[in-house]
Amino acid sequence: MSTDPVVEAFEAQRDRLRAVAYRMLGSHADAEDVVQEAWLRLSRQDPETIANLGGWLTTVVGRISLDVLRSRKAHPETNLPEYVVTLDDGQAPDDDAALADSVGLALLVVLESLGPSERLAFVLHDLFGVRFDEIGQILGKSTAATKMLASRARRKVRATDPPAGAGPEQRAVVQAFLAAARGGDFEGLLRVLDPEVKLTVDTPGGAVVVLGATKVAAGARLAAAAATRGREALVNGRPAIVSWGPDGSPVALLMFTVVEGRITEIEGVADPATLARMDWAGRGRDSTWRRPG
Repeated sequence: MSTDPVVEAFEAQRDRLRAVAYRMLGSHADAEDVVQEAWLRLSRQDPETIANLGGWLTTVVGRISLDVLRSRKAHPETNLPEYVVTLDDGQAPDDDAALADSVGLALLVVLESLGPSERLAFVLHDLFGVRFDEIGQILGKSTAATKMLASRARRKVRATDPPAGAGPEQRAVVQAFLAAARGGDFEGLLRVLDPEVKLTVDTPGGAVVVLGATKVAAGARLAAAAATRGREALVNGRPAIVSWGPDGSPVALLMFTVVEGRITEIEGVADPATLARMDWAGRGRDSTWRRPG
């Protein structure tokens, strides 16, 4: 049985196109939609008129992604930051693939600071090697103007501190925190908490803020029962802990910032409505959710 050569050619490009769209949009679901739309446009195009299929598809994906980004800017209420929760599946903490994914997720957070045109120029040129003249055609700008956009984006990326990643040292600190919380070990908690640690938790009644290692440790010790059902995770490349209820539903999510061996900040979600909106399908796989604005 013969296979349509256009389908084969598109499938050979699919992973790259999805990667481009994901870096542009920071959303797996949106990236899939963009790639599907690119396929629909290709199916309506005479393949004989396309000299470079890879370049043509990259241009189409870039244009569609740019439209999505501009729509988000025009409708801020729909421009909600996405968090990707990767639950621990037993892999080694220093697994190269896990760490590489953490770096990619951290970069996505930094890219959120860029305007749509800056993000397109930076992503396509710096991350995927697309020529400036081709990017300029997508943006409707000259090659020189496109170079300036990419240069400006590059400066912003370098000037923005990316979120602390989840390397082996950071994850070990969070593991120690979880172990101390499970055992109600107050002194153990104090050893891994920065004296000025800040805990912010999203609850049904609003944000609750706790300052200082003593208060945070006291609260963690009181939550020992929940900690026994805690499980390590990554959230946008940051070490995290997910706690499950007796019925198997998530009851809390904690995200950690670790600096020089101490936890300096903890961001938590304990609002059942927010947790219920998360995609927890297939625990052990990536789960994607959008934080309420």
